[in-house]
Amino acid sequence: MSNVSNVIIVSMKVYLATDHAGFELKEKVREFLTKKGYEVEDCGAFSYEKTDDFTDFISKAGEAVSKDPLSFGIIFGGSGQGEAILANKYKNVRAALFYGPVAPSQAIDVSGNTSIDGFEILKLTRAHNNSNMLSLGARFLSIDQAVKAIDIFLNTPFSGEERHARRIEKIKDIERVT
Repeated sequence: MSNVSNVIIVSMKVYLATDHAGFELKEKVREFLTKKGYEVEDCGAFSYEKTDDFTDFISKAGEAVSKDPLSFGIIFGGSGQGEAILANKYKNVRAALFYGPVAPSQAIDVSGNTSIDGFEILKLTRAHNNSNMLSLGARFLSIDQAVKAIDIFLNTPFSGEERHARRIEKIKDIERVT
């Protein structure tokens, strides 16, 4: 007789959204995340339409992440700029922008630590800012770079250090009064 323990496995929920500029990349990322076991909700675009507006789709992902504090969002656009701006309008959303790997040119923290990792900024935005959305500039990234960036982003935990938690609370204070 074998003893089987009751284990509950909860998959991480990831919301995806894009306009036409990131459509092809979003589709590849959706496949990648699904194969990795993530629960993926696609907020659109659902087909390539060169005249669509990113606001129609990114707003759905921003609202979803805002209401689901344990979830993440990955959003795409040509540059990712407008998408990040829009996502950050939603309460509890901390969207970071990534164009591609660039090694830091100076120390990465107040302790003077250095890095030559071109993806270091993704680790820092998760560890220091507890970012929950990642905006990708689809015209600046290869599929391999995007997948690596997303993998790093989703697998880097928030440090929980007091100074970082304090700063996030100050952001939340601003959200409460605006």
